[in-house]
Amino acid sequence: MVGHFGRETTSRRQDQHMATRAVRDALISVAGLLGRPVLNQGGEPVGRVADLVVRYSTESADHNGPPLSGLIVKVGDRRSWISADQIATVSRTSVQLSSARLDLVEFAPRPGEVLLAGQVLDRQLLNVDGRKVIRAADLYVTAVGNQYRLVGVDVSLNALLRRLGPARWRTRPTLGRVIDWAAIQPLGDARGGVQARESTQALRGLRPGELADLLEELGRSERQQLLDVLDPELAADAVEEMQPDDVYALLIDSPPERARELLEAMEPDEAVDALRDMKRSDRDHLLGLLPAERAVELGRSLGYSEDRAGGFMTTVVFTVTASETVTEVRARLAEQYAHRNDLDRVVVIDDDGRVVDEVSMLEMLLAQPDTSMRQLVAPPWPVTVGPDATSAEVADQLIESRAGSVLVVDDDNRPIGRILADDIVDALVPERGRFTFLHWEAQ
Repeated sequence: MVGHFGRETTSRRQDQHMATRAVRDALISVAGLLGRPVLNQGGEPVGRVADLVVRYSTESADHNGPPLSGLIVKVGDRRSWISADQIATVSRTSVQLSSARLDLVEFAPRPGEVLLAGQVLDRQLLNVDGRKVIRAADLYVTAVGNQYRLVGVDVSLNALLRRLGPARWRTRPTLGRVIDWAAIQPLGDARGGVQARESTQALRGLRPGELADLLEELGRSERQQLLDVLDPELAADAVEEMQPDDVYALLIDSPPERARELLEAMEPDEAVDALRDMKRSDRDHLLGLLPAERAVELGRSLGYSEDRAGGFMTTVVFTVTASETVTEVRARLAEQYAHRNDLDRVVVIDDDGRVVDEVSMLEMLLAQPDTSMRQLVAPPWPVTVGPDATSAEVADQLIESRAGSVLVVDDDNRPIGRILADDIVDALVPERGRFTFLHWEAQ
């Protein structure tokens, strides 16, 4: 019985070894192919491989990998183009053409095409499945059906060492850390002009915190390239999760239009945090990019000290009149989905804009649709503080009232902001970074 088990285990290992060897034998190293001869149909050299060019899809991701659209061949001092339909076979050590005659034309880049050596090899890429930034130490192509396709990225140290070693080593794939190309999101010129926001479905599945981690790992230009492929709202959510120094650098490095787009999409308190520690000239420049109403809103909050209620409140306050019905308020709330994390209550105001009461979202959910907001006004009354209240005073109010937030009002009792429980934790323990009230309660 033991002997049978041993033979079965040995057989399984042999099968795995053969499968691994088959995969290795099928892969062609892009780095290893550079400089190798290009042969015509008669086996005579016509030049050497200078680069491989693939075409990215502008539609849904191609899980077989981008197809090879052609080669750039070095012929003397010229870089000439050979299209894929002129290629018979690609091996690790040469490229064989399908014709003895060859019309060499000067290479000119075309939209959607990417040079693997010139634009992808040694560049930063996003491993979306692994949620991390990688650098392509080598790229692998292989025959899939009747096409050669880019199928994998090697991120191993062995691949780099192989490229630096003797020529005979450079063609041998190292399979220790190879990532399927289907998991990769290229950046910048490695996208080849693909319409980015239509070709990044995998990125949209990442959480803002995961995207923030990627942004913090990338270099300056790569950060901007990643922001290019994200919707403004998702980009803003990700930026809000970044460390303050990184947010500062990102906004300063961004083109004016993108900086404006991000600051408009960010929650007001997050935008204020990003602007507060900037040099006055940088802050004024960014505020000048914004619509006047938004600039005034942020400027007013920046006028308060960061350890005062006005300095760490969010200006997202949802006000309603006493005569509105629950149905009407629910319809307006649906338009505020982007601010859902900052809205735990609606504020009922009188004709002069002064606070009458607050109504929780739970009360709104349980109320009959035709109920007027006036009917929901009842004790306990709102917990309010002025904009000059200290963080300690705000914390005392939260603890005493056991509320999830406090309302910030001006001298005339008009609402100007709200402070959620996690905002006060951030203000009291800034070095801990942002985390939610639920996390705070659990500690």
